[in-house]
Parts: sequence; structure tokens; C-alpha cells
Amino acid sequence: MADKKTVFIAFAIEDERQRDLLKGQSLHPRSPYEFIDMSVKEPYDTGWKEKVRTRIRRSHGVIALVSKNSLTSSGQKWEIQCAKEEAKPLLGVWSYASDRTNLAGVRTVPWTDANIAGFIDSL
Repeated sequence: MADKKTVFIAFAIEDERQRDLLKGQSLHPRSPYEFIDMSVKEPYDTGWKEKVRTRIRRSHGVIALVSKNSLTSSGQKWEIQCAKEEAKPLLGVWSYASDRTNLAGVRTVPWTDANIAGFIDSL
């Protein structure tokens, strides 16, 4: 089997449950990828941004879980900007069927296995 792909997940803390659902997909024994996130419940310490940048650099790509919460999530906005600065492939996935929030500069698609697998396969 090929090496697993590492995918960083950028999400608003309010969408933590959606992150858990996405992460659960990678737990399947034959899953060819793993997800990394740097969720924090405490205010960002000074080393947080450097730790996140290091993890994004080590990732093959970044999936941003997009919702109305993304518009006010400074941490998620920074993670997305960091992914762009590091020239990492970036895909936005709508977190909820009824929420089609758009983030400037982020191609966002519906949450389907085909969309997520297609992105990961392209990495």
C-alpha cells in the first residue's frame, strides 16, 4: 500500500463535531490518509502559529471545513492563509448541507465522499 497522505483540517471551533465526523472517515483500516488538526480551546499561545505552520508544511494538503462560523474564526482564517503561503493544495468543504458560506479565495464543494477522496487522490 502507498504511503498515507497527511491532510491538515482547518475549522472553526464551533464546527468541532463536523471535524470529528470527517476525522472518523480516516479511521477505516484501509483509509489511505490521515487527518491532522490543531484545535485549541484555550487562547492561542505564542508558539501556536509556528506549530501550525510546521504541521501544514508537513501535510500533503489542507481541507477547510466551511460554515458561517468560518467568517468569524480568526484561527481558521490564519490556517487557510498559512496554507496559501506554503503553497499547499486547499479544498473547502461545506460543513452543513444548509450552509453555503463562501470564503474568498477558497474553492468550496459539497461534503461527499467523492469530493473528499478526489482531492486526497490528487495530492
